Amino acid sequence: MIYVLIPLTALIASFLTFFSGFGLGTILLPVFAMYYPLPIAIGLTACVHLLNNVFKLGLVYKFINWPLVLKFGLPSTLAAFFGAYLLKKLGGINLQIANYNCCYTHFNITWQGIIVGFVIILFSIIELSKKLSAITFHQKYLPLGGVLSGFFGGFSGHQGAIRSAFLLRINLSKQSYIATGVAVACMVDVMRLSLYSNFAVLKQNQTNYVVVILAVVCAWLGAFVGNKLFKKTSLTFFKWLVGIFMLSMGLLIGIGVVS
Repeated sequence: MIYVLIPLTALIASFLTFFSGFGLGTILLPVFAMYYPLPIAIGLTACVHLLNNVFKLGLVYKFINWPLVLKFGLPSTLAAFFGAYLLKKLGGINLQIANYNCCYTHFNITWQGIIVGFVIILFSIIELSKKLSAITFHQKYLPLGGVLSGFFGGFSGHQGAIRSAFLLRINLSKQSYIATGVAVACMVDVMRLSLYSNFAVLKQNQTNYVVVILAVVCAWLGAFVGNKLFKKTSLTFFKWLVGIFMLSMGLLIGIGVVS
């Protein structure tokens, strides 16, 4: 079952998250955690996430807005360092608020999940509201958006939704939005994974590298198909898809279903 469920999840998640610009790691980690201890699951997810972002970068690099990468990506990368450093310092502190069981599965509600979930839901409401979605951000606020996105990326791994909220507000083309977001995501991934990636645990005998390779290949296939269909979507449909996806992920993160 592991040879089907994990690659299939990687395929579907990569396809869906190509449009939104975030969510692959959030969706894939709980599935890996069904079969591996959490440290190994985090390392495996990190491998798939980083390699998939590099692949997507190869698909869309022509549309990268480099001035935006400097204004948004550099603050995001620096903030990711401090977020990851804080996470390491708080590693021994219990930030859990409550826990519950549903459908024979145990879930934990944490302070960071509540905070990140609330922020994502807030931005999704802005995106789905006709009046609020017309609001644009001045370029001078981009470094602040980068700091927020990078910090939460380092602290909880949820960089993408906040990054998407800011990039959607500055009237980028669909292609530039995806390409610039992927470039920034790669920068943040390298920074945060260098601090707490747990890649070392993958040397253990229980790691199934065949599953990892299948997951990476399926994630690439999902991104490739998403890139093809993405060109045919309208801007309105695209923004609604991202908004609904953000709302769903914010709710799931807030109630501890995904972490």
